Amino acid sequence: MATAFADAKPAETENTVAVTATAQVATEVEPAEVAPAAAPGKVQELVTKFGKGLMAPVLGIVAFIALWAVLAPQVDTSLGALPGPVEVAEQGASLYGEWQASNEAKAEFYAVQDARIAAGTQAVAFDYAGSPTFLDQVGTSLKTVALGFALATLFAVPIGLAAGLSPMFNAAINPLVQIMKPVSPLAWLPIVTMVVSATITSADPMLAKSFVISAIVVMLCSLWPTLINTAVGTASIDKDLLNVGRVLRLGTFQKLTKLVLPSSLPYIFTGMRLSLGVGWMVLIAAEMLAQNPGLGKFVWDEFQNGSSQSLARIMFAVIVIGLIGFLLDRIMMMLQAFVSRNRTV
Repeated sequence: MATAFADAKPAETENTVAVTATAQVATEVEPAEVAPAAAPGKVQELVTKFGKGLMAPVLGIVAFIALWAVLAPQVDTSLGALPGPVEVAEQGASLYGEWQASNEAKAEFYAVQDARIAAGTQAVAFDYAGSPTFLDQVGTSLKTVALGFALATLFAVPIGLAAGLSPMFNAAINPLVQIMKPVSPLAWLPIVTMVVSATITSADPMLAKSFVISAIVVMLCSLWPTLINTAVGTASIDKDLLNVGRVLRLGTFQKLTKLVLPSSLPYIFTGMRLSLGVGWMVLIAAEMLAQNPGLGKFVWDEFQNGSSQSLARIMFAVIVIGLIGFLLDRIMMMLQAFVSRNRTV
């Protein structure tokens, strides 16, 4: 019997230890299970922080619209009182309605033309000759600034890299850059117009002359920020880094792609953002004078029209121009973040 009780006591001790260990494990696990309860507090904190960051811009916009609505009726122009926010919004809706009506008329035109060709009553297909709507001209302006910005980047980045790597080349082109940089687009336009008109002599060119003229003017006025920032970024590369490239006997292309471009990338994108902003501003003036279909021509045509709705339409176009410029800058920032995500230098 004594032996049996002696054998039973260790079993009880093991059970006691097991229960104690289980309690300790439960005690240790319990905080981990309670931890997620704090998550809603963090979410609320993020929402509050986001709301505070959004509150000031919203209040500023609301205050501006309220001030505009109060002061606009008190300003008299040759076309009547200055339109308020409601009148401008109504003209924006009207312009959208004109775009929809134009698309319906265009679809009907092509449907009728296809039916005539199928029936044999018409032998040649014609393009729709309706006047461009506001949204069509927005698209034309975006295409123009895209071409001008692409040409500016194509010229500015290589020249900036060469200027940053070679002090002699930098000294050679610096006077030209300082002279050309402040030239107004209005001064470039007559020169570019004559050169393009003499170059493009085809009766049916691939790109319209007015479109090419506007794009080249945008290029000539917007390439300087990219060129200067690229040169500054390239010249500020750590010399020890370039010495490492020499020790590793990197070729010119490898040095550019592995050392120079990654190091100067923030400067290049800063210049490109500035160039895109300058190009978008220059475009409106170029389109006005070159009569290239776009936002600039739309504003000029409405000014020449002189109807009671023209001023509200011009103001709506100004708001659209500002919003597009803001969006283009945001797009460049996202592109910079995407390209720089794996930058190791």
